Amino acid sequence: MEKTQLEHFKTILNSKLEELLSGAEKTVSGMNQTDEEHFPDPNDRASLETDRNFTLRVKDRERKLVAKIKEALGRIEDGTYGICESCGEPISTKRLEARPVTTSCIECKKEEEETEKKGHA
Repeated sequence: MEKTQLEHFKTILNSKLEELLSGAEKTVSGMNQTDEEHFPDPNDRASLETDRNFTLRVKDRERKLVAKIKEALGRIEDGTYGICESCGEPISTKRLEARPVTTSCIECKKEEEETEKKGHA
């Protein structure tokens, strides 16, 4: 992959990483500011807990994405970014634009998903 392309993806990944990390800080401070004593009604309390659980699930997904972004940045540094971990072939730029953290070309990903489907059926 060309140096300009690598820089492009590095910029995308760093931008997304910064966005996720700043969003995480806001969520934690927002959750800490909620005064639970203002919800004497059990329904209001249940709604608060449901919202909080949903927020935590979203943040857990974002935490996993942060790890994937850091791994992708590491691959850029070590020269393996854009190479499929399964077959060793280059991952298309179009696929990397859609999912910059991917480690599989589209063909290997399709194969992996088919195998998963057969295993769950």
